[in-house]
Amino acid sequence: MKNLKKILVLMLALVMMISVVTACGGDKKDEKEEKETKEEVKKEEKTEKETEKETKKETEKETKKETEKETEKEVEVKETAADGGKMTGQINVYTRDAASGTREGFESVVGFKDQLTDNANEVSSNGDMATKVGDDVQGIGYVSLTTDFAANNLQPANYEGVEPSVETVIDGSYLLSRPFCYTTRAAGDYESDELEQLVKAFIVFLTESTEGKEAVLSAGGIVDVEDSKSWDELKADHPIVDQDNSGLTITTGGSTSVEKSLKAALEAFQPLAGNFDMVVNQTGSGDGWKRTLGGDKDGPNASDIGFASRKFKDEEPTKDAISADKYCDDAIVVVVEKNNPVKNFTKQNLFDIFTGAAANWEDIAK
Repeated sequence: MKNLKKILVLMLALVMMISVVTACGGDKKDEKEEKETKEEVKKEEKTEKETEKETKKETEKETKKETEKETEKEVEVKETAADGGKMTGQINVYTRDAASGTREGFESVVGFKDQLTDNANEVSSNGDMATKVGDDVQGIGYVSLTTDFAANNLQPANYEGVEPSVETVIDGSYLLSRPFCYTTRAAGDYESDELEQLVKAFIVFLTESTEGKEAVLSAGGIVDVEDSKSWDELKADHPIVDQDNSGLTITTGGSTSVEKSLKAALEAFQPLAGNFDMVVNQTGSGDGWKRTLGGDKDGPNASDIGFASRKFKDEEPTKDAISADKYCDDAIVVVVEKNNPVKNFTKQNLFDIFTGAAANWEDIAK
């Protein structure tokens, strides 16, 4: 009996000992896991700090590079400008592609058609011209008055001492100007009768309404707003505008120079004409007629209205169009990089530059 009691006491003691050891082991395990968790948190915090540090370092590096680039450009301008603000060094000539109405207008006024220097750099659009010249200290080119000069790092120059502006084009003192023209497709040659009626309404809005002309004027197009009527007076003849036209799309093509004033007019017309959709696909004046009345009118780039920054040529007949005419005028503006000290060009200056007779800035009379 006594032996049995001793055995029970020993077993109880053993059980208690095992419980204590297990508990201690569990505590140590918990402590270990807690320690590992804290170390992982610290590691993550360290990684985040290092990432932030690297990001900050990269940002500072990029900022420094941009600053150095601007400084280098300013130094380059100073080095190419002689004493008294005179420009020196090679003239880099930029011109538009052969299909451009802007190029045709510029060459016609300056008088060097078929005499362009072989060293001219050809660009694809008004926007491309603005970008290229704005990035070239030695460059010279020409763009539409609707161009954002400041955003493109450009200095618009005077022509024969006259500043390019809406006022100087209207009063006739600025001679580097040209028309913005449009043509529609032929009657019955639209995807639907509703689309045809909507295009007719837009043309009236664009060319006759006060709201349409003000939109064009606000985007740099040159128009006489006083010679107009309110859209409320005109829309009675175009009931199509009073319905929901969200399922219709007006597609335009042609001159890139008209894009800014065209978009302004379309956006002003949209809420007044049933919220139609629009696709403005401007690629050059040569495509304005082709995609509405010419060989591309039934192709993938077909347009409902085509535009040219010039008059349509004899080989571009518009007699079958519902409507074809001028909707505004525009000034062609000679541009140089903003730090170029040359602010005025004569007709002779430009003739010499664009024919290659004057290859360096020193050759231009001040």
